[in-house]
Amino acid sequence: MIERIAILGTGLLGTSAGLAARASGFTGSIVGWNRNQSRSRSSAQTALDLHAVDAIASSAIEAAREAQVTVIAVPVFATLDLMEQLAPVLNPDQLVTDVGSTKAQIAAAGTRLFNQPNRAAFLPGHPMAGKERGGAEHADANLFRSTVWLFTDAASVHRTAQAAALVTGWRSLVVQMGARILDLNPERHDELVAWVSHLPQFTATALSALLEEEVGDAPELKDVGGRALREMTRLGASPFSMWRDIAHTNAEAIERALLKLEQRLAHIRENLRTPALREEFERANEFRRE
Repeated sequence: MIERIAILGTGLLGTSAGLAARASGFTGSIVGWNRNQSRSRSSAQTALDLHAVDAIASSAIEAAREAQVTVIAVPVFATLDLMEQLAPVLNPDQLVTDVGSTKAQIAAAGTRLFNQPNRAAFLPGHPMAGKERGGAEHADANLFRSTVWLFTDAASVHRTAQAAALVTGWRSLVVQMGARILDLNPERHDELVAWVSHLPQFTATALSALLEEEVGDAPELKDVGGRALREMTRLGASPFSMWRDIAHTNAEAIERALLKLEQRLAHIRENLRTPALREEFERANEFRRE
């Protein structure tokens, strides 16, 4: 049974995980920690004020050493760095998991650093939830409700009985938070999220940047731009600080998706006056019906 959780990263996902755990009935202790505490003190304090965490640790290692389950909730490169720091100091009866948006590099590091004799367990995870704006102030206890929480666990790893029980316990807690679990291998995960998450983000970023250059200073923009503009550019407010790591760690899959979109847009541009345009709309409508 899980009684002590450490959340490393009290931003949107980390703080929401603390709130969701509490809302689901978790009664154990939750300790939070943020990178660069001097600059992130307000985020950690917000998580504390929201009761997403019970205390703020002075270091990641301090927080993780006292926890049964450590949740790493920072961007991908920072996750990989924390994994290197934590692996030598944790014991085999502890569990580390993460919420990173790409999984191949994280899963490989998990196999190399954890899930071995005399090392803690590691469970790669990725909740398909979020908002276009990060930060503890936007946290929501219902953020994971009716979403999918992906896990990319290795088929055969070394874990103690206690660590294996913590894996089961964490997966159960995720379900109690309102999410549905789906297991994938890391490569398949990264391929799929490139299409369904990363491509929409970079499309929205490109569109928002283009609109800013072409009509951003138009006084009529707010009056003319309606629902389509709001929906298509909502993701354009997402922070580069998170998406930089995603772009670097899933570049090949994202490049393939972007190239396919470029070709599709060219096809539409070349067929604005032909029956092929109708076929494109029909194909798009089929996807939405599914």
